[in-house]
Amino acid sequence: MKKMLFQSNFWVVMVLIIGVVFGVEGRPHKILLDTDVDTDDFFAILYLLKLNRSEFDLQAITINTNAWTNAGHAVNQVYDMLYMMGRDDISVGVGGEGGIREDGTILPNVGGYLPIIEQGLTTTGGCRYRQAIPKGRLGGMLDIDSNYGFRKAFLPQGSRKYQPLRQPTAQQVMIDTISSGPITVFVIGAHTNFAIFLMDNPHLKKNIKHIYVMGGGIRSKNPTGCCPKNASSSCTPRQCGDHGNLFTDFTSNPYAEFNFFGDPFAAYQVLHSGIPITLVPLDATNTIPVDEKFFDTFEQNQKTYEAQYCFKSLKMTRDTWFDDQFYTSYFMWDSFTSGIATSIMRHLHKNRHGENEFAEMEYMNITVVTSNKPYGISDGSNPFFDGLKIPKFNLKRGGVHSGHVQKSLRDPFCIAENGKGRCKDGYTKEETGPEGVRVLVATKAKPNQDAKSPLDREFFMSFLDVLNSPEQSGRFNFTDEFPYYREVFYKPDFGRKKLGKSVVFDMDMSAGDFLALLFLLKVPVEVINLKAILVTPTGWANGATIDVIYDLLHMMGRDDIPVGLGDVFAMNQSDPIFSAVGDCKYVKAIPQGSGGFLDSDTLYGFARHLPRSPRRYTAENSVKNGAPRDTDHPELRQPLALEVWDSVLKTLDSGSKITLLTNGPLTTIANIILSRKSTTSLIQDVYIVGGHISNGGTVKGNVFSVPSNEHAELNMYLDPLAAKTVFESDLDIKLIPLRAQHGHAFLGEILGAVVVADDHSCLNATFNSKPIKLSATGDESMDGQIAIDEKEGKIIKILRRVNPKAYYNLIADRLGDEKQSAVISSFEEQKRIWTTPPK
Repeated sequence: MKKMLFQSNFWVVMVLIIGVVFGVEGRPHKILLDTDVDTDDFFAILYLLKLNRSEFDLQAITINTNAWTNAGHAVNQVYDMLYMMGRDDISVGVGGEGGIREDGTILPNVGGYLPIIEQGLTTTGGCRYRQAIPKGRLGGMLDIDSNYGFRKAFLPQGSRKYQPLRQPTAQQVMIDTISSGPITVFVIGAHTNFAIFLMDNPHLKKNIKHIYVMGGGIRSKNPTGCCPKNASSSCTPRQCGDHGNLFTDFTSNPYAEFNFFGDPFAAYQVLHSGIPITLVPLDATNTIPVDEKFFDTFEQNQKTYEAQYCFKSLKMTRDTWFDDQFYTSYFMWDSFTSGIATSIMRHLHKNRHGENEFAEMEYMNITVVTSNKPYGISDGSNPFFDGLKIPKFNLKRGGVHSGHVQKSLRDPFCIAENGKGRCKDGYTKEETGPEGVRVLVATKAKPNQDAKSPLDREFFMSFLDVLNSPEQSGRFNFTDEFPYYREVFYKPDFGRKKLGKSVVFDMDMSAGDFLALLFLLKVPVEVINLKAILVTPTGWANGATIDVIYDLLHMMGRDDIPVGLGDVFAMNQSDPIFSAVGDCKYVKAIPQGSGGFLDSDTLYGFARHLPRSPRRYTAENSVKNGAPRDTDHPELRQPLALEVWDSVLKTLDSGSKITLLTNGPLTTIANIILSRKSTTSLIQDVYIVGGHISNGGTVKGNVFSVPSNEHAELNMYLDPLAAKTVFESDLDIKLIPLRAQHGHAFLGEILGAVVVADDHSCLNATFNSKPIKLSATGDESMDGQIAIDEKEGKIIKILRRVNPKAYYNLIADRLGDEKQSAVISSFEEQKRIWTTPPK
């Protein structure tokens, strides 16, 4: 009886304590997190998921899609992390097809793919800020989308996934979650989603208790890019002492931090919303670098799946870092913010001044710079004012938003004579005037209270303790979920079959391209010997979508076919100073949302149904191949397109040649012509699906998002200089233009594969030879257009017509043939195999 009385009293006391600690309401702190799903972001996500749910309840995650990741890859990574952690209850929002009218009217479900200043009525638009983010390897979008290759190798795959028309949008999730308030919002990426929510839903501000933000730099001095004390006189500091951290753009803008630079106007709206804000800027994060002692300690403490995933990602980040300054250049940005925020929230009953275990705090009056002085000018850089009778959102002429807005990385306005950039877009500066907003600011990471610990920051201890706690741990990773998991490579045995003509398929990974690939794989090998696939990620999908090719090949039992990755920029679009970044002059024509990158990167949601291939993109690399250092498994390195091309040529029999089929921009083929001139003699012919012969006619092209260019076709438009290079070469070119594809929709992209495979000529394909010339002058209203030019044109064979009935019959018969069919049908079949004991 006494024991029962003691237990009863004990729980009464505990309930009272919880009531005091967690507020009068007796409920946990509800949190909405807006994230760009960079590596440090999911450190923050997993840290929050590990905290006691009776204290902190992460209710929703919305994905910022105009920063370090692309929407389709980011949302599926979030779903998989939540599945690993057993948190499929958390709402996830991404994208949306809404727009903003010229008068500033915000339509429902703006997707946040573009900064507010670029947002029109669609999801197409420029990249004036996002072009500062590297696009390919070495920590760029390709690596972040795939998490260096670990995403698919480690994370288990649950039932939730992106699905067209069913995926909740970012704005839907924000409205639903905040409407049920009160709630605390964490913003650890660009502010686009949240700013649009605040601007369009001012009546819901009352439900937001507090905003915690990682971003900006106020009094910060960048510690990276500094010359060592014993450096020679030839050492040139790069961004040493700058306020900001734009390592790709410090010669134009040394003031901004990436999150605020991603959408300065949005950051301004959030800061000036009137809601209490705590900011964790570079001032504080620069004082908590991932040093060698923390790295080594982390390596020895990986007791949970989430700790393993974080460390694997951190290690690959270090191993692929572009210079030897990782330990002084990589910081605990977003996870540190989560730690500070939750510590403050935990102690709200004690103080109102931001007291916490991890950072020193100070109130400051600040604002965000959105344009550059002089204000009130009209120089074509500011869509909020230029050409408008009434400024967008009724902004004030001559006000702080009315100056020059940085247009590009090398905007001439931003480059001063002394070599130091003068643009301040995204700069978080102290402001004593009416523009200043009183904000609680983290200024410095607190030292570790345990003097015996090798870790010098208090948050390091918390981060490792929380991630390694057995409470609320991940249930399994991808391989451990299945008791009988094993990797299988499917490679065909052709025996004594006489293989057909050698074909290399160059694709940009649009949905139609995958149908064409499937068709080619069904053609008897006696007709077509598909030697390799070259990926050109300058078209309808992002580089990390290469994994879908690997999965499709695995399904069809063709793990023997090599896949090479091409350049991520169209010709002359990469930055001449820092080649990892570049412009989006042409690719901006492709929608970011539905029908564009979001659907191509996920194959309209169907990619998750494909069986999982043991091959995938990885960031593994070696010094031999130009990397800064060897990673653990350089043998897994993703081969480049030109490397695969070289290897294919070595396998050719004497006298044999290659037929090239391309369904996307001609970037990769142009690179072969320019850098492998001696090999072009081994190309039998090139079938190009794309192009539109205008010839002064009324039939228009299909560059629907560039109204000024009525007669170009997208594959030619997306890299006109590459197209010009190919058409003016000595190659035997057979063009399959829009007119020949007319009416076939996605099946039009299969047309090239069907023509290449037409061994018995039942298609009655008719080609006419015409002298053509392609425009590639840099004029977006003309680039990519093809015209008949009797004087200067190059003779090209142009497909005029095929027998439509024979065409559709060929497709149906080939896909319905049981020969060369899939050897494994789906991911679901793999799961059944991996959960069944082998016989």
